[in-house]
Parts: sequence; structure tokens; C-alpha cells
Amino acid sequence: MNHNNDFPLNPTELAALGEGQMAYVKPLRSDDVARLFPQAPKIQPGLQLFALLSASGEPIVLTDTRDAAVANAWAHDLETVSLH
Repeated sequence: MNHNNDFPLNPTELAALGEGQMAYVKPLRSDDVARLFPQAPKIQPGLQLFALLSASGEPIVLTDTRDAAVANAWAHDLETVSLH
């Protein structure tokens, strides 16, 4: 395979792929919310939560169930992909 014809994407271009079309569902503990999303209000520690993130990683919604995160994506015509 000839890699000389590949066009590498810079981080900004890579982050924009799927923007407005795709969202990511990421499971996380409430203890990690403040670190990942400093603008979020203080949340009780020890909870299992799910974040819906835009293709560029911006938070869309934080919820206590994966189904609610996916439903929010569908409501905004976004295809979902799970992150682990």
C-alpha cells in the first residue's frame, strides 16, 4: 500500500469529522464529571453516569442511563457510537 497519497488530518479537522451527524456515548463515574466537564454543577460522588458528546468531544447531555443519552442523540438526528 502506498502511503504517499494519504492526506493526514490535523487535530481540528479530525475533531470536525461527523460534527452534526455523530455523537458518542461515554460511560463515566460522577467523580470524573468535574475533571472532564469543569462547567458542570457538583454531582453526588459514586454514581454511574453517561455523557453524550459531540464528534468534537463537546458535552451535549449528562444523564443517569445510556438509553436516555441515546434517545437524546436520536432526538437531534445524531448517530451514536459508544466509547469505553
